[in-house]
Amino acid sequence: MIQIDPRNFNQKYEIIDLSQPIYQGMPLFPMHQKTFIMKNMTHEENQAMTGSPTLGFSARNLLISEHAGTHVDAVWEFLPSGPTIEQMGFEFFIGDAICVDLRHVQYPKYIEPEDLKEAVEKAGLEIRKGDIFLMWTGHYDRYYPGQRYAEGPYTGVSEAAAVWLAEQGVVNIGIDAPAIDLTPDDLKFSGHWVCGRYGITDSEHYANLGKVAGKRFIYIGLPLKIKEGSGSPIRAIALLEKENK
Repeated sequence: MIQIDPRNFNQKYEIIDLSQPIYQGMPLFPMHQKTFIMKNMTHEENQAMTGSPTLGFSARNLLISEHAGTHVDAVWEFLPSGPTIEQMGFEFFIGDAICVDLRHVQYPKYIEPEDLKEAVEKAGLEIRKGDIFLMWTGHYDRYYPGQRYAEGPYTGVSEAAAVWLAEQGVVNIGIDAPAIDLTPDDLKFSGHWVCGRYGITDSEHYANLGKVAGKRFIYIGLPLKIKEGSGSPIRAIALLEKENK
């Protein structure tokens, strides 16, 4: 169970931003809606509208996919009988987490159970029931924000690897690529398929996983409360206890 001490928070924890920025032209998994950002009103336009003698308010409009940038999937996205994003419990989005270094596993190879076991052991970590499990493949570091980042190819979990994680008690499988599946080869979408079978979820498009690789930390990546949502962009962060660095 996570415990956050609010006293001297900034002295106790280092906050690592694991999220990619949201902007027009951002890289996405090819099937999703492109991001558009449009002007609503400028400061000057609003001040003229309100007649305020002091200030005006500026705002923009977003047209964005539920799966844009760093995001989490609702189980419903890949399992029609599963919960939509606002129905899912907070345990999928906030809790204890570990991240492992899998940069040596590159396309066209799958991430296999042996790779996961070896990475966990090498880091001196253990998987606990309820963990959020992040995989640092290096895909973001190598190719973001170019076309190769968005379209692949890149590695992903095999069916056996996803099953192994689910049976260890992992509730959320994350990766620094647009999908947890081997792309573009795995048309079975094994990672998502297994998540549906076990009622767990996945999250994608992380940044800065190298800063938390080999560590246990507190993870926070809350989705928007989108009614009947298939997923949601998140602002994902890791809280690292400074004395454990």
